[in-house]
This record gives sequence, C-alpha cells and structure tokens, in this order.
Amino acid sequence: MDHQNALLLRNLIGVVDQISAISDFKFLIRRHCFDLARRLRLLKPLFEDLEDINDKISADTIKALVFFKEALDKAKVLLQFGSRGSKLYMVLKSAEIKYKFEEVTIYFERALSDISYHKFDISDEVKEQVELVHTQFKRAKERIDAPDLELYEVLLSMYNQSNDVDTDPGILRILCEKLKFREVEDIKQESLALQEMAGSEGGNLEESVKKMSILLKKIENFVQAGYVNMSVSASNDFSPDCSDQASTEQCSQSPVVPDDFRCPISLELIKDPVIISTGQTYERTCIKKWLEAGHGTCPKTQQILSSTILTPNYVLSSLISDWCEMNGVERPKRSGNSHHRRVVSTGSAEGVELDILLSKLTSDNIEDKRSGAAELRLLAKHNGDNRVLIAEAGAIPLLIGLLSLPDTRTQEHAVTALLNLSICEDNKRCIISSEAVPRILHVLKNGSMEARENAAATVFSLSVVDEFKVTLGASGAIPALVTLLSEGSRRGKVDAATALFNLCIYQGNKGRAVRAGVVPMLMRLLTQPGGEMVDEALAILAILASHPDGKTAIGVLNAVPTLVELVRNGSPKNRENATAVLVQLCGGDPQHLSEAKALGVMTPLLDLAESGTERAKRKAAQLLEIIGSSEGYHAQTQMQADAQPQAQLPHLPFVAIGTDDRTG
Repeated sequence: MDHQNALLLRNLIGVVDQISAISDFKFLIRRHCFDLARRLRLLKPLFEDLEDINDKISADTIKALVFFKEALDKAKVLLQFGSRGSKLYMVLKSAEIKYKFEEVTIYFERALSDISYHKFDISDEVKEQVELVHTQFKRAKERIDAPDLELYEVLLSMYNQSNDVDTDPGILRILCEKLKFREVEDIKQESLALQEMAGSEGGNLEESVKKMSILLKKIENFVQAGYVNMSVSASNDFSPDCSDQASTEQCSQSPVVPDDFRCPISLELIKDPVIISTGQTYERTCIKKWLEAGHGTCPKTQQILSSTILTPNYVLSSLISDWCEMNGVERPKRSGNSHHRRVVSTGSAEGVELDILLSKLTSDNIEDKRSGAAELRLLAKHNGDNRVLIAEAGAIPLLIGLLSLPDTRTQEHAVTALLNLSICEDNKRCIISSEAVPRILHVLKNGSMEARENAAATVFSLSVVDEFKVTLGASGAIPALVTLLSEGSRRGKVDAATALFNLCIYQGNKGRAVRAGVVPMLMRLLTQPGGEMVDEALAILAILASHPDGKTAIGVLNAVPTLVELVRNGSPKNRENATAVLVQLCGGDPQHLSEAKALGVMTPLLDLAESGTERAKRKAAQLLEIIGSSEGYHAQTQMQADAQPQAQLPHLPFVAIGTDDRTG
C-alpha cells in the first residue's frame, strides 16, 4: 500500500477516535448524536484491517474513502456541536440541524455503498459488522425525528419579541421545563455555549447571538426569582411529609407526565415505584413517610393494609425509563442512600438490606466477607433492577477488593458477583473504571477452577464493549485465556474460547493471540477424540487466519488435511469456518492450494456452494474461484511452454527421462 493511501486510512482512524471521545450530548439531539457516534465507532475495525492488507486498493475505493473522510469531518463538527452547542440555537435552528443529520447519514450510506469491503482480504466478522452499520445508515435516512414544533414556536415568538416587552411567566416556565434550565448554573453553561459559538463563527451570528443572549437574560431572571421550582401540587395539602421530595423531583418532571407515572401522594414523576398490599403503586419515600406517621390505610383507596411490605414495581420502573428516553426527559434517579433500600431476593418475598451486605464486605471477619459476596452474587444473578441498585450502592469497588484475598470461596463469590453485575451495560464501565482488570486477571491465572471459569466469562462480558477489547488485550488477558483453554475444565475451555473469540475481533489482539501460542492449541482441539471443542476452535481460527501472523502460524502446522476433512464431514457451521480458513491459506500459496486439491476438496466445495449456509456459499465460491484462477494460470503456462521451438531443447537443463528415483 502506498504512503498516501496508508496516511488516508490513518487519518480515518484518527477522526473516529476523536469522535469516540466526544460525550455529554445535549438532550435535544442526544439520541441522534449517540446513534451516529456509535455507528462510526463500529467502522474503526474496517480501517484497521485495510491498513494491514497487502491487496491493492482500487481507485474507486480510494475515492469512496476520501468521500467518507469528508463526511467524517462533517460528522465530527456536528457531534461537537451536539456536545457543546447552545440549546437555544438548537431549537431555533432545529430544521437546519435535522437536515445536517440527514445529510451526513446519506453521505455515509453512499460512501459505504462505494467501498468494496466484500472484496478485501479482511475478516468476515468485520465485513458483517460493516454490513450491519451500512444497513443501519440506510434505515436511518428515513427515521430522523422531526423537531418539537411547539417548543420551536414558543421560543421563536420570544426571540422575535422586543426587549422591553414583558414575557408571560407561563411561557418562561414551559421553556425552562423543556430546555432543562433549572438553576443559574444551567444558564451560565448556556451563556458560555453562545459565546463559544459566536467566537467560532466570527461576525456571521453576531445579531442572532445578541438576541438569544437577551432572551437568556429573561430566563435567568425567571430562574433566579425561584419560579421554576414552584410546584402547584395537591401533595402539599395531602401529605406535608413529602414536601421536601416534591422540590427535588421537580427536576425530573416532563411537561405532560402520564397520570400512571405520578405518585398519588406527591403527584410527581415516580423515581422509585413500590407496590403496597392493596396493589397501589407509590413513590417509596412518600409511602414510607405515610406509614411511619402511623397510618395503617392505603392513601388512595383508604383500605386497611394487611401488610407494610413494600415491593419494587420493576415493570413500572422500566416503563417510566422508556418514556423518559422517548421524550428527551432525564431518567429519574433514585434519591441518595439508595443502598438503604430493600432488594427482593430471587425466589423469596423477603427483602435484604443492601447496607447490611456492604458492611459485611468491609468486615474484618472473612466469614462475613464470604457470605456478603455470596448473597450479592445471588441477588445479581437473575434480576436486572437488583444489578442497578447494587452498583448504585457502591458494591463494585468493594467486590473488586475481595478478588485479591487468599480465601478461595470468597474469591469465587466476588468474581461471579462481578460477572452477574457486568450484564448491565452501565456496570461494565463502572467495573473497568474501578481498575478491576488486573485483579480479574489475577483470579483468571491463580484462582480455583470455578473462579477462573467465571473470570474468563467476566472478560467476555466486558469485551462486548469495543473499547474494552483494547483495554483487556493490552492488560494481558489473552495469554491467561490461552492457558485456561489448554488446562481448564470443559466449561473453562468454553469460557476461555468465547472470550478469546470476542477479543480477537479487534485486529490488534489477533497478533497477541498468535504470540501467546493459541494456534497450536486450537489445532489440537480440532483433532481431539470426541471433538467437543471443534466449533469454538474453528471459529477462532477463522478470525486469526485473516491476520498475516495467524495465517503463517496455521500454515506451518499441516492444517490443510484436517480442514479439508471438516469441509467434507463437519457440521454446517464447521464446514463454513473450515472453508473460510482454507480461503486465507490457499490465497496466494500454491503449495497449500495444491495440497487441498490433492485431498479432494473440490467435491465438498461444490456441494457447499449449493447447499451450505449463506456465508459458506460465499466462502466456497471464493475458494473455487482461487482454484479456477490457479488452473487457468497453469494451463496458460503449459501452452506457452509447448509453443517454444524444439531446437531450443538442448539448451534446457538435463533431465533424466524414464527413471523414478522413488523405486530405488
């Protein structure tokens, strides 16, 4: 690959990395920004793989990559605006911003259509990932949400108002609620965004920024006067005990909250819904204060309560979260000291106090530590809401601390609890940011077999996030997983193989896996009696074969006979992956190609091209094309040799004809 093309790919990777670092998008366009940034992050492995291939990139593809780079630069500017831009400007220019999202979406869809990624010698996993992103861009062209017209019209009317005209407090309240201007600090942030925008655009926006600043001053006066926190709520008459909560919950309100999502006591959006014995749902803090005040009846129905047990309403909590996300409302956060709440344990109507469990984790008594970790492990096993509550309570750093203890059972419970907690996406980041990786790898290398199995499963769970593939690979996870693959139990081998497969999707980890000696181990697994690990071993080999080091390591181990036999008699998935490895080995290697042909690969390949899976059909067609091209080349060479004049034969090197040294 020439220097200019290599520089282009390096620039593409650099811009994607810059986009990945942009965060904290403004809620008005947050979903569009998140979706766009996520799709672009998923394309990074394509550019990394293209850097490593030796194939010549066509002029059309280079042109498409240049076009993609231009679209990427536009997207970066748009996402930076989504992170640091003015909310007032976002509303007033909502149609223009919508058009910009549509524009970059069309650019990326068009560029991906013109990049011939299916023809490159890159891994199938990357190709499938790019195909998925391409499909998402196609769909997204039709799905850019329309702006909030009501908000636009209200803000535009104020924007066009004279400075000396008093503004209706009701309109100001709507703007504060919809734009989430709750405190003076929010106004300051918006003012800074306006100033930054004015500085970057020069005099182009001077008049607009001036008018928006006047408008912002009116909103600031309204907020400073305290009107934004005033709550016209019947809860003040109904239950004075909840007045402190009403003011804090005001921040979570949306202009039109469905009645089913409001607490019957406070009339506010419910943060932590619980069900009482009559079947009614309330905000936890409100109903607790009601009960602590000595009331024995349901506030809404006046029925006598048969029990004072409060059961979390997970269904309603999920519905409220979905509604908030769909309407651009900040997701309700439970009030402080969440670990003092009860978490319903699996299979029991009784609850457990999280603060008691956390105190066990910090106890000097090893029995307490062990039992606390064991209980958290069970609580996090099947219940998604428990995982959130346990993490919010601060359990993750405490569990990580237990991983270095010499007590085997405590270590097992702690790493398994982290595995269960890592199922929640937010918890993955918390585990990584708490510097858990070195301790998880300590367990993976030195723990009991159960602990090592679950440490490997934790590595797999964390590696689902693309950026963590890099972190885990660089931290030394791969050699430890290869060791477990070699000496682990059946379950441990599967956990190790699954984690290795996921980590090796990232191009940089393929070389690490080869250097860790995984290829000989995988080849042994292919030929072991019983074939229990053939599926997993072949899947990893199919990824590694796309890397130059992987291809070389597989090639020197006499793999072709085993692979041809799997193409002939393996399961549908194994035939597919074995063919994928052969495509890599035989492409550009006449020796491996001749060996595969001599072993009779043609017949099963023709069958696979007709009746295999879709991917198997593609791979079989590729290998048949390689064989056909080779035979055409040899035929042409033979014709050229036959056309040489006989008179030139004496000048050829002497060859003994009619003897066969093999007969002795």
